[in-house]
Amino acid sequence: MATDFKSIPIIDVAPLLAKCDDPNMAQDPGVCEVVKQLDQACREAGFFYAKGHGIPETMVNEVRSITRKFFDLSYEEKLKIKLTPASGYRGYQRIGENITKGVPDMHEAIDCYKELKQGIYGALGKPMEGCNQWPHNPPNFKELMQEYISLCTELSRKIMRGIALALGGSPDVFEGEIGGDVFWVMRLIGYPGASTANGKCKSENDIGCGAHTDYGLLTLVNQDENITALQVRNQSGEWISAPPIPGTFVCNIGDMLKILSNGLYDSTIHRVINTSPTYRVCVAYFYEPNYDAAVEPLEVCVQRSGGTRKFGRAVYGEHLVSKVRTNFVM
Repeated sequence: MATDFKSIPIIDVAPLLAKCDDPNMAQDPGVCEVVKQLDQACREAGFFYAKGHGIPETMVNEVRSITRKFFDLSYEEKLKIKLTPASGYRGYQRIGENITKGVPDMHEAIDCYKELKQGIYGALGKPMEGCNQWPHNPPNFKELMQEYISLCTELSRKIMRGIALALGGSPDVFEGEIGGDVFWVMRLIGYPGASTANGKCKSENDIGCGAHTDYGLLTLVNQDENITALQVRNQSGEWISAPPIPGTFVCNIGDMLKILSNGLYDSTIHRVINTSPTYRVCVAYFYEPNYDAAVEPLEVCVQRSGGTRKFGRAVYGEHLVSKVRTNFVM
């Protein structure tokens, strides 16, 4: 459960990454310190900044830059990769087409998912089958994004090994049947600058993305520098800003990790309001369980939280599809 945190902690994950596939990683003093900080951040805020993550800053910046170039294209050009149910909910959506709790969000986006082969998960996987719709313009878009996704997947796997230790489990507890063949989601998002009237900003009424929690295990947020728009809600209902910090990702935990941890870690509510007059780009990568994973509280977490299972079993793919099918105005 989130506390009355007033700021989001910064964690240097480099010592964890250096040792994360070492059989003796749990005994390493550097790893132990990162694990301690991860545990505190996940218990108190459900959010943290990760620095020392090892993904080149040039790539982090280029991913945002090429995304911005796409959103600068004409509407007709962007519609060439329009999102539809037939595309497995992959592709471009216009401003206001994504909805949160029935309210249109003031952003445009490209949605990408790990590609599922036809029939691989039977009826469970059918709604999400398909190939990602990558734009041909700007050039090299697909190649850059695929490399970035690969790096984010590996980084997330390593951070999750640290979180596994923080919960008292073995480093690989989130692998195998839970995450040995992880699903992933990536949203490339553009938020228009704030509208003004009589010199006053109206953006409080123009919610870039409404209050929500994320679906999976771990999210990595790559956000534009110099624009503070992401807000995280603490236990008292205050909205705490998550300003961009160069060289970091904003990380947060999702609904599936809340279940697995038996509520020791909560998926904290957050939203986006762009009060800047400048168009904002954000690239969010979501690290999820196996598509067909049956997610339920880990026994070690049940014991650490009083011995009672607080959540039933949830199949990740069912959770995802239930969300996706209500996310869009088609």
